[in-house]
Amino acid sequence: MSMDRSIYVATSGVKQTMDAMSTSANNLANVSTTGFRAQIESYTSVPVTGEGLNTRAMAVSSTVSSDFKPGPLQPTDNPLDIAVQNEGWIAVTGKDGKEAYTRNGALVVEQGILKNVQGLAVRGDGGPIKVPTDTTLMIGADGTISGTQAGINSTTVQVLGRIKLVNPPTKSLERGEDGLFRTKGGGAAAPDAKVKLVSGALEGSNVNPVEEMVNMISLAREFEMHTKMLQTMDTQTGKADQLLTLT
Repeated sequence: MSMDRSIYVATSGVKQTMDAMSTSANNLANVSTTGFRAQIESYTSVPVTGEGLNTRAMAVSSTVSSDFKPGPLQPTDNPLDIAVQNEGWIAVTGKDGKEAYTRNGALVVEQGILKNVQGLAVRGDGGPIKVPTDTTLMIGADGTISGTQAGINSTTVQVLGRIKLVNPPTKSLERGEDGLFRTKGGGAAAPDAKVKLVSGALEGSNVNPVEEMVNMISLAREFEMHTKMLQTMDTQTGKADQLLTLT
């Protein structure tokens, strides 16, 4: 391998390893984030094109994907906490006004509207779900919201709406900077009656901290290897300059 080609390999390796370490660090930072989906970094080898033969190649990071396997269910006994069983998503209205999807089922009632803990309105079949004051809520497995209102006949159960639950193909989803998922193209996914909820529980992050720490150690060693390669190239370049000066 020529010196020039080695520099291409080492420099691209340093950059991509730093990107991968950033992704791994973000995963570790979200080990305790409800419903978080781990990010996956992948690479591909791309030839450096130009005049002459394509004798150089560099590593390029592919689009960061997500690990969609479910996280562990954690009982909370809070009737406003819900977790999606197996596959599926809870629809909310993002800050951009468009439909977005989350696995974080920690819900609250603010100003008479059912929202998630990020303050985003949970979408129902007919839009936001309105909750009368002093209402004790119950959430069914199919997302149906019902409640009893204090001061009125407490045995009268009112159906207030149903949470929109969807299950679009994972390949059609992309993660936004706000951590929410959206369909590529921004369209709304169709409701899926097969998606079920567990009330009184939240889904934990699907990041395995042990595996992520091992991955981080491996990346640190790769980074060290690439930097040593650059140091070796620098030393050899200096010696070559000395020889040329003597001649």
